[in-house]
Amino acid sequence: MKLKPLGDHIVVKPLEEMEVKKGGVIIPDTAKEKPSKGEVLAVGPGKITEDGKRAPMEVKVGDKVIYSKYSGNEFKVNDDEILVMTQEDVLAVIE
Repeated sequence: MKLKPLGDHIVVKPLEEMEVKKGGVIIPDTAKEKPSKGEVLAVGPGKITEDGKRAPMEVKVGDKVIYSKYSGNEFKVNDDEILVMTQEDVLAVIE
């Protein structure tokens, strides 16, 4: 399935954090924090401003980003977990 976001929405694939186990303690999946880093898979054309012009997107496909923990809407596409969020939910691009 191919997704084409609208407006200033982006499609992000969350990147799982590396789990560190100390002393043999295994953290169950339900106790793990939600990821806050991801890779941008698709971007919309940009938001239309009040004067009718389209604002350019600040992120592009392939960018690694940090986003708010509980932002976006989660979907499952081809057994992959993805998030659809607005560009405003992105806090930073990892360089």
